[in-house]
Parts: sequence; C-alpha cells; structure tokens
Amino acid sequence: MKLYNLSRRMCEWEDMPHWRERFRRSLRSDHQGELYSPFLLLALPGIGAEEQRTSAERWMGAKVAAASEIRATRRFRDSSAPSQRIRLGYLSNDFHNHATAFLMIELFENHDRELFEVFAYSYGEDDGKEMRPRLESSFEHFVDVQALTISETAEAINADGIDILVDLKGYTQSTRTEVLAHRPAPIQVNYLGYPGTLGADLCDYIITDPFLTPREAAPHYSEAFAYMPASYQPHGHHVAVEAAPSRASVGLPESAFVFCCFNQSRKITPEIFEVWCRLLSHNPDSVLWLLDDPMAAGNLRNLAMQHGVLPGRLIFAETLPQDRHLARLQLADLLLDTLPYNAHTTASDALWVGVPLVTCSGETFASRVAGSLLHAVGLPELITDNLEDYFELALALSQDAPRYQDLVARLAANRLTTPLFDIKRYSCHLEHLYRQMWDRYQAGALPQALDTVPNH
Repeated sequence: MKLYNLSRRMCEWEDMPHWRERFRRSLRSDHQGELYSPFLLLALPGIGAEEQRTSAERWMGAKVAAASEIRATRRFRDSSAPSQRIRLGYLSNDFHNHATAFLMIELFENHDRELFEVFAYSYGEDDGKEMRPRLESSFEHFVDVQALTISETAEAINADGIDILVDLKGYTQSTRTEVLAHRPAPIQVNYLGYPGTLGADLCDYIITDPFLTPREAAPHYSEAFAYMPASYQPHGHHVAVEAAPSRASVGLPESAFVFCCFNQSRKITPEIFEVWCRLLSHNPDSVLWLLDDPMAAGNLRNLAMQHGVLPGRLIFAETLPQDRHLARLQLADLLLDTLPYNAHTTASDALWVGVPLVTCSGETFASRVAGSLLHAVGLPELITDNLEDYFELALALSQDAPRYQDLVARLAANRLTTPLFDIKRYSCHLEHLYRQMWDRYQAGALPQALDTVPNH
C-alpha cells in the first residue's frame, strides 16, 4: 500500500488500472485476502459507492468481531437518565490547527448548553498553536485520551455516560474509529471527517444532505441518513479574511486568468488533469495554480508538456497558515474541482473568500461534496455531471468576462444570505437531528432516515 500511496501523491498514474483491478479482485474474493483501507478507494476513478461499502465491511469485520467479544465481558451503561441534558461526545484526532477544526469551531461554540452537555475526546497531539486553546474552551469537557488504548478509550466514553458519540475521523489518517466497534454509546454518528460509509454497523447515522446522498443511495450505506436541509458541511460566519497580497508576491502574472486547485496531489487524476491542460491550451492567457508538493510538481510539469502546455504555466503555492492562505486564495479567478474526490474545506474556503468553483459530481459521497456546497450557496449551475460539460463551463467562464463578473457578484451577494455560512441556523438544524436520534432511541425505535425542520 505504501507504493500505491506514493504513486498517487507523486501523480504517477501508469499503474492506476492495475491498482483498481487489484482492489476489485480483493473485494470480489470469498475470503478476506488482502485488506485495504477504504480511504484508498475514495480517489480512485471507477470505484462506486457499493464497492466502497464492501471495502469498509471487509476492513472492519475482524475488528468488530473482536470488540464484540470484549464488550460482552463488560457492563456498559446504555444511556443516561431522560431528564438529563443529552450528553454529546465528539471523537477526533484533529482538535488542533486542522481543516476539521477550522470548519467546526463555531459549531462547537454555538451548541445549546441548556440542551446538550458537550464532550471532546481528543487522541491527537497538542500542536501548541492558537486553535487548540480555543477548542478546549469551546467544550464543557475536553478529555485527552491520547495515552489510552482503544478499549480504555471506549470505557472512558461509556463511564462519562455519553448518549450520542460522533466520530469525526472515519478511515482517515491516525484514526481510532475502532473505538466505535466497542459500542461505548447507545447512538453513534458518522460525521464530516470521512466522506463515505463506515460499514460494519459502526454508526447508526451519517450526517448528510439530500444532494450528497439521495434516498435511493441508502443501500450503499450502513448508516441511516440524517439529512441537513442545505449542506452537511459547517463553516464559520466569523472567519476573518485579510487583504489579498499582490499577485507578484506569490508568483502569479498580473493579467492572467488564474485557474486554481489547492487539493492535495493524491486527488488529481489523469482524466481531470487532461481537462485542465485543455483549458490552458484553449485560453493562452491563463495559468494553473496548484498546491506545491515537491514529490508531484516535477511530474505534473512533465505531464503538462506531454499535453502541449509549457510547464511554466503551472505555478505552485507553498503551504501557509490558514489566515495567510485565505488571503492569497482571493487572487484565484476560478477553482477547478477534482473527481472522484472533490474539494471539501478547500471548496468552502474558496466560496467564503468570493472565488467561484466548477465541479463535476459523480455517484459517491466524496464526489458530490462540492455540489452540496454550491447548492447551499445558491449556485447550482456550477455543478456538472460529466467532464466535457465541466470543461465547457470552465472555459466559458474564463473567456466571457461579463458572465464571469456576474457570477462573482452573485456569489458576493449570496455569501451571507444563503445557508452555507449561516452557522447559527446550521447549529440549530444539527441539534434538531441529534434530538430526533435521542427521542427515537428513548422510544425504543430503530434508526431511520431523519429530516430537519426547515423553518428554524
């Protein structure tokens, strides 16, 4: 798997069909065989939601069985008394300067403390940066479980009487989602950190929205859909954006149209990169601004030359702290999304600073995130469902100045009036979902698809 991860990061794509068939062969096998993290499949073209669920089931099967044996020897409490506030626990490695924390901090700060007693279970390091103390103060209880084992963490969560445990990591790096296999809380929720099902009945619900997971997609998820009325993704309303630097200071030409993609290099596929090169070829007065990865930059420049694009038209941006990143992001003209693993935080950050994006939506959760955000900010016309329409739309916006300026003006008008960045409304809707989950549990009802009340 190290070889696969390295090749994706380096944008060496020759063996991609080999890896796709290898993963599929393993999933079709009647025995466990090789086990692959489901996370690996999210950015692999041609892998569908059904295969992603099978991968998750395979990945966690033995761990769930082992955890069930351990749980049978314990006396875990099932719930707290109905008269108490709902005890809500968030489990994550990312309670520091991380994209998840930037998205969620105002949600944590907005939770209704008369209805919820909110816990954080942190198994990541304290990075010593400014977000950590802000996160610690946003919870009533900030519990550092870094030194605990999986089993001990589950015991600590259960001992605290958590009613709803929300996992923010899924199968991403440094996860301890295995804690969920011990069932330390009566209700468990898959939310935000992993764009897909966890399988294996680890969670009762997944926080989603109607665009991300239409009801007909339910067979591909082990969780019941808990629908937010707009986008599933939170984003703060009080995120400061400093004045943009000069284009020259970040290596951008002053007059060029700047196509931009700040997704990690492992999300780039040969199909999407070919479209980007076609855009550059059809618009000679344009450049492509990418996030720098020394392991990928040289290969991408060589691949651009193979598509007839001068390598100097690819400009690479260094990694910066969040405030400086948001400031420079304003210099982009149009964000180009990736497929099948869309931009997530990168997309909402671009919309927040006033940069529109073009996306191509597929079948899977990960491939529909940017479309979810565009619906919630009132710009669904920027969503396509095939790469040729994606190309035509991006090209038209780069060459039709009045149309582009009208789009930018609409985004500016929508930014603070549509649901995407209305964190108070978002918090109310999410809490309504949590209350529905708890009410169903108290009534002895099984999880089912839930909707929020749209008039909050």
